[in-house]
Amino acid sequence: MGAHRAENPRLRSGVIILWALVATILLVGIGIFGSLIVSGRITLVPASTPTPTATAEPEATIDTSFAVNVLNATGESGLATTMKDQIVAAGWNADTVLPSQASTSDFAETTVYYAFPADEAAARGLAGVIGGAAVALSEVYQPIDDPGTADLDESQNKLLTVVIGLDRTAAGATPSTTPAS
Repeated sequence: MGAHRAENPRLRSGVIILWALVATILLVGIGIFGSLIVSGRITLVPASTPTPTATAEPEATIDTSFAVNVLNATGESGLATTMKDQIVAAGWNADTVLPSQASTSDFAETTVYYAFPADEAAARGLAGVIGGAAVALSEVYQPIDDPGTADLDESQNKLLTVVIGLDRTAAGATPSTTPAS
């Protein structure tokens, strides 16, 4: 029995060292894991991502109260005047549709620009009138307010701008934009 008692303290100290080692490793692991959670590198429960909802595009509305600038941004002459005639035939006053040459001649896709979100339906309506076109919100073509006319704020004018692109030229026309004969 005496020999048995001599081995117990060794066995006991080995078990204590083993448990101390396991506890140390466990505490270090918990500390590292906890610091990763606190720093945001690990998330226990992923945040729910909102399901994208399609926003309904406003229904196209033909609103002839808008003035229309028609800019030919191609190298082919006469397109702005031809498009003006098409817009006037749809009901716009000839005095409010102004054809002009753009400062560039390599614009890719015909686009109707509108300056205010509330004008999107009218821009979509005009795009339909001209046989389909891209529609984009931009203030680039909206006039700035003239300080010399205090009673009028030109920056609020109802204006749509059609920029004719290479897709409307004889070389760039696709079957969907070529008028039927």
